[in-house]
Amino acid sequence: MTSRRNAVGALALAGTGGLAVRQSLTRRIPAKQRPPSRVAVLRCESYDKATQVVWDGLQLLAPAVRGKTVLLKPNLVEYSSTAPINTHPTVIAAAVEGLYRLGAAKVTVGEGPGHVRDTELLLEECGLRAALHNVGKATFVDLNNDEVHRISTTTSLTALSELWLPRCLLAADVVISMPKIKTHHWAGVTLSLKNLFGVVPGSVYGWPKNVLHWQGIDNSIVELAAAIPIHYVIADGVVAMEGNGPLHGTARQLGCLVFADDPLAADSACCCLMRVDPRRIPHILKASGLGNIDSANWNILGEGVSSWRMPFQSPPGMAFSRSQDSIPVARGHWAP
Repeated sequence: MTSRRNAVGALALAGTGGLAVRQSLTRRIPAKQRPPSRVAVLRCESYDKATQVVWDGLQLLAPAVRGKTVLLKPNLVEYSSTAPINTHPTVIAAAVEGLYRLGAAKVTVGEGPGHVRDTELLLEECGLRAALHNVGKATFVDLNNDEVHRISTTTSLTALSELWLPRCLLAADVVISMPKIKTHHWAGVTLSLKNLFGVVPGSVYGWPKNVLHWQGIDNSIVELAAAIPIHYVIADGVVAMEGNGPLHGTARQLGCLVFADDPLAADSACCCLMRVDPRRIPHILKASGLGNIDSANWNILGEGVSSWRMPFQSPPGMAFSRSQDSIPVARGHWAP
């Protein structure tokens, strides 16, 4: 455990390594042989159907949660009544309920919003507080203000030699990233990997986590992904966002939820749904050694979804390289 003053001092010293950061721009996580990743993209045309679809997806994915503590990390940034910024509360609550049905010992929802400092107000405005109350056994932890502990970084992509992370995150047996499928004006897309910015405590790193931005947003995403295992992904693509995301884009009805046991496979699948080439998204390419970015190394569960692919509008000043690969249909048989 550390004080905010000591942690900030260490981070300020790390931020002086500008040359090291610039030299790391071409580096990637080394690849290694991995078993096939499980990926399911399930039709969900409205949030009224999300509770059942989340349960169907969890049964297909069969996450190993029995007797374990689980941290759900949704994407909560700020509230808007007109823009689909956040992971929908119905999807989050359904995941909590489903994980308890699968035998999880404890399920916690944790997030450290990067823009709004009043997390309690955000929970009220976006409807998550009411949704979790209806589930009954769910708890929420503001990761911006949780007790922090030091871990060492594992790559040379940034000049940071350490990360100060919330106790709630480090104590969890299973971490599930629950992003909203969106484009992003700096990172290109914001999916399960970019969603890790929300685990970094604002009490140490400030708002909007500027220390990480100074290190380079793509490098910081991969640094976090290498240090923090994401065991499973549930991505909200019922109503996604295109254009000037992650806050000011327009709604895009994608009509699906994405489930995976590999964040690289999940993010690659989401990119394919948006007709974006995942290998042309810098942070996904840099992190590709952490999982299976290539659909040839996926076991597709559920229905084929190539007909759902639709080209998302890119952020202003950015041109997407369009993926021509279709997501393969299910092959073989896999029983949960």
